[in-house]
Amino acid sequence: MKEYKTINEIAGPLVFVQGVSGVSYNEMVDITLSNGERRRGQVLDVSDKVAVVQVFGATSGIDPKGSSVRFLGETMTIGLSPDMLGRIFDGLGRPRDKGPQIIAKEKVDVNGLPINPFSREPPEDFIQTGVSTIDAMNTLVRGQKLPIFSASGLPHNQLAVQIARQAKVRKEGESFAVVFAAVGITHEEASYFMRDFEKTGALENAVLFLNLADDPSVERLITPRLALSTAEYLAYEQGMHVLVIITDMTNYCEALREISSARQEVPGRRGYPGYMYTDLSTIYERAGRIKGSTGTVTQFPILTMPGDDKTHPIPDLTGYITEGQIILSRDIHRKGIYPPVDVLPSLSRLMNSGIGPEKTREDHKGVSDQLYAGYAGGRDLRALSAVVGEEALTEVDRKYLKFADAFEDRFVRQGQYEDRSIEQTLDLAWELLSMIPEAELKRVKREYIEKYGKRFRKD
Repeated sequence: MKEYKTINEIAGPLVFVQGVSGVSYNEMVDITLSNGERRRGQVLDVSDKVAVVQVFGATSGIDPKGSSVRFLGETMTIGLSPDMLGRIFDGLGRPRDKGPQIIAKEKVDVNGLPINPFSREPPEDFIQTGVSTIDAMNTLVRGQKLPIFSASGLPHNQLAVQIARQAKVRKEGESFAVVFAAVGITHEEASYFMRDFEKTGALENAVLFLNLADDPSVERLITPRLALSTAEYLAYEQGMHVLVIITDMTNYCEALREISSARQEVPGRRGYPGYMYTDLSTIYERAGRIKGSTGTVTQFPILTMPGDDKTHPIPDLTGYITEGQIILSRDIHRKGIYPPVDVLPSLSRLMNSGIGPEKTREDHKGVSDQLYAGYAGGRDLRALSAVVGEEALTEVDRKYLKFADAFEDRFVRQGQYEDRSIEQTLDLAWELLSMIPEAELKRVKREYIEKYGKRFRKD
């Protein structure tokens, strides 16, 4: 360990140390103030014998002349144990629930280890969230990374907690856990998350990491990595299927931009650093299935689109890395419908790998396609009827209009504590499809109409 008393500049959360040698990127640092107080930091950059250290906390009180910087020669690690299930931690992995410190069975680098692409297996098998719009039409598959694109004022936090509470794997004898990471949230949101997890009993099979808005911004870069390191341990060492929910990745990217600005880096699109794509990929790509391991890591990152703009750099880059997106709609939210999922622009690219016989049900694919077709047709007819009037439409067109309304009111609309099985969801879909003439059902096989749909039809 090397110690220096050569601090020459302090800028925001950054401390610049001169005359260093043998220091590495991401190395942990102890800063001792002149009054004996200690603060922890991490090396952000090393060049021309100057080390840039980001401090986990405020830099106020750090006296360049009286403070010393000690480089510890190791990267940031987290101590892991199965006892972490049922616990709540802060953004740096310290207990927040007044429980005891975790006795670590293993310590790992929070940045994770690169996965050999040859060792990856394609995601497959269904994770049931209990939310019809996701399970039926944007199915989540084990090992997938499927983000939720939301916007300010929409109920993405409620949806995140509902998914965390209801998610499950369907095969017997398989262990399942949720790792929930909240980044840059308010005290009110933190209380809501803790209260809901504790009240519903979902905390028993969950690990929570809560980084608050008044915590140092550099912590926001650490919290998702702590959560993913925990998930990888539970998946690959304990053989569990782990769902990682991270909210809100926009706060993460804002912290990335803030620190990049403090380092006086040349900004990229809208002031975000040019390496944001690479940085986000180091988080999202930690989902997957590994050969030889029974456990899997699945990601549900949530982000709020600034200005409701899907072309903003954060959702834009996220869409390039992940395997689809679930989009929450302000228009549907205004109708008082929860969850306000707009299924038409939403997409799960790996859906077909996780549905079908022995996974969900044999009619799943056809039902999903028919719901899309019927709802899209009904939405188009809404716009047309606003111009020409509903009386100018054909009888079949009017049935599609009624189907679109019923689809939003009964299929999309769902209670926050309503947990629908995939069978209940598909049966509800068949009930709604009975509103459309049977001759129009061209995307489902005739045998499935006879087997599943006939009981709901009156024609």
